[in-house]
Amino acid sequence: MKSKMSRRRMTLLGKVTLLGKVNSAAPVCLLLAFMLLASALVSVNSSRAADSAMHPNVVLVMADDLGLGDITPTSAGCKIQTPNLQRLADQGLTFLDAHTPSSVCTPTRYGLLTGRYNWRSRLAKGVLSGTSEHLIPADRPTLGHLMKSAGYHTAMIGKWHLGWDWHKNGAKIDFSKPVVNGPDINGFDQYYGHCGSLDMPPYVWVDTGMPTSVPTREGGVSRAESPYGWYRNGPIGDDFEIEQVLPHLFDKSMTYIRQRSEAAKNGKPFFLYLPLPAPHTPIVPLPPFKGSSGINPYADFVAQVDHHVGELMKTLADAGIDEDTLVIFTSDNGCSPQANFEVLAQHDHDPSAGFRGHKADLYEGGHRVPLIIRWPKVIPAGRQTNAVACLTDLYTTLQSITGQPREGTGGEDGFDLSPLFEDTTATPRDSLISHSIGGSFAIRRGPWKLCLSHGSGGWSDPREPAAKKQGLPAMQLFNLDSDPSEHSNVADQHPEKVEQLLALLGQQVEQGRCTPGPKLANDRKVEFGSD
Repeated sequence: MKSKMSRRRMTLLGKVTLLGKVNSAAPVCLLLAFMLLASALVSVNSSRAADSAMHPNVVLVMADDLGLGDITPTSAGCKIQTPNLQRLADQGLTFLDAHTPSSVCTPTRYGLLTGRYNWRSRLAKGVLSGTSEHLIPADRPTLGHLMKSAGYHTAMIGKWHLGWDWHKNGAKIDFSKPVVNGPDINGFDQYYGHCGSLDMPPYVWVDTGMPTSVPTREGGVSRAESPYGWYRNGPIGDDFEIEQVLPHLFDKSMTYIRQRSEAAKNGKPFFLYLPLPAPHTPIVPLPPFKGSSGINPYADFVAQVDHHVGELMKTLADAGIDEDTLVIFTSDNGCSPQANFEVLAQHDHDPSAGFRGHKADLYEGGHRVPLIIRWPKVIPAGRQTNAVACLTDLYTTLQSITGQPREGTGGEDGFDLSPLFEDTTATPRDSLISHSIGGSFAIRRGPWKLCLSHGSGGWSDPREPAAKKQGLPAMQLFNLDSDPSEHSNVADQHPEKVEQLLALLGQQVEQGRCTPGPKLANDRKVEFGSD
């Protein structure tokens, strides 16, 4: 596209020069020629603007363990100051009923990148470790592949937590050897990151397949030593500083944006996936944020995340590309108990914004999260929507924005959210399946939500073993319109709703997708009953 534009400019300039040589006393001809040139340049610039509107740069930021109630755009009662995220929301679209496909790290990341529910994969429950092998095979469509096919340069900077294959001599990792089957096989041109959560060893950076240092020491901090800043013992690279990880990743991301900005202005947009390690443990806020909230280190750390998001947005503006960049901010699940709910409550702060439960649970607090989308050229500023959304929808939405056709695979469980950019009352998604750390299912349609669990399905009380001992029923039906806090199980009063939701869940499991399209196989036998 750029070469065609250049040739067009040169041809027009040549015409102006020729006219000038033929008759130097013909100002009218020259004037007409210059008018023709100006008109053509306006046309070229308009074409370029239209192209950038159709193919914006995309920056996808996903916080780690940040609750719906932890930022002001999604919680009026939030006691943590998040001015930069508020500004992002004021300039874009805020979702008030957005959900992660799972209430924990690894499975949500799988769902986000593939547009496919995580429980269809081989990971039936739980999360991967820092030494786990890769989860997403090279032939599984991902956001990386999708954006590359649309002509984007793609980068992942941050917490991967989807496994990659360290070079191992037996059980021991050889950090002098390349890593294989990292984000590069999943469509990313380059990546820089840490394999697991920031409390999981090894603490070693990997830069597009190569560890940046060979650890010469081991370390860790116990919970007794630091209830907020603990992390498991393991190898630590000489260039890996736990307290500096968050600002370091933002610095890397801002450098990437500056490096790609000129190419982006000239028809080569970029896709940056920035999964943060915070405010997950280790909770290690730095000055001037340490102690700044007046609440606790978790609140300080959230404030630090907000500050860095502001720096990222300023970098886009300084590079002259913020108007042509679609920015998405979200979280991988609800807030973790590591935030110290008791202390937060003493300051009237609720990370779940009044909803029941937290990270790991089937209840809303486990998977209802912030989702903000800012795209100045397309999305009117300061809007909110109550439409149900899931992070699996981002795949299909970006597929639509970049003008790519729906395929048989990729985005099997994703709906296009772009109609909401114009009409916030649109309803792209009809139902939602949620999944807990223990592998329990919930399905929702409209206000009705059916949890196939005796208790939370996760970490909040009652946990499954205790709930079973108490003889609690195996299914819980809630009406979120009348009971958003999910405290009144009305399954006995509405058996027809239970039957309908069970049938819908069975159909979507069996079809291998919840969107129209060919029937697909799940990667394992999926069982969703609760005994």
